[in-house]
Amino acid sequence: MSTHNHQLTGKFVALMPLQREHLSELAAAANDGKLWELFFTSVPAPGTMTSWFDKAMEQQEKGLAIPFTVFDQSRKNILGSTRYCNIDRANKRLEIGYTWYALSHQCSPINTECKLLLLTHAFEVLDCNAVEFRTDWFNQRSQKAIERLGAKRDGVLRSHMVLPDGRVRDTVVYSILKHEWPGVKANLQFKLSRDPSSSTNLSKS
Repeated sequence: MSTHNHQLTGKFVALMPLQREHLSELAAAANDGKLWELFFTSVPAPGTMTSWFDKAMEQQEKGLAIPFTVFDQSRKNILGSTRYCNIDRANKRLEIGYTWYALSHQCSPINTECKLLLLTHAFEVLDCNAVEFRTDWFNQRSQKAIERLGAKRDGVLRSHMVLPDGRVRDTVVYSILKHEWPGVKANLQFKLSRDPSSSTNLSKS
């Protein structure tokens, strides 16, 4: 499973390797809706964007993550960020997480196509056996969006994480397996072709 930088391009979005020069526009995207104010999100708050970037790069250097900046298809406007994380080469698994988009783009085809691009690459290029999604127990919106993707709920990791504010988080775990991927792919393609505005809005996982 290669963890080299990848560029993924669709009809609506382009996923480009996260770069330091993206930070000012990423900060502006996060400020669109003040996304960090929701306590169960992973969106960097003002003043923390640089440390958020440094941690992403550290994980990439260790081969544990591939972070992306989400652009519109023209690559002129930055809409948010997502990444492959918890990469497990030995067992051919990874997680899609740290996903967030500017509020003005959350009810759009952006997330549906992002997930289609990431899942296609994970299963068909990286040859994954499984792709995970994890989200906060309190993030009901994210859980419903993951379920609309076609992922199955594996369970809840109770008292899983101690967050920076001291809260102990319960984490809901979902996955899509290799043999399930063709059906999930067909469903996402159908959603995009039928009604681009009918998105699986996973904006705050």
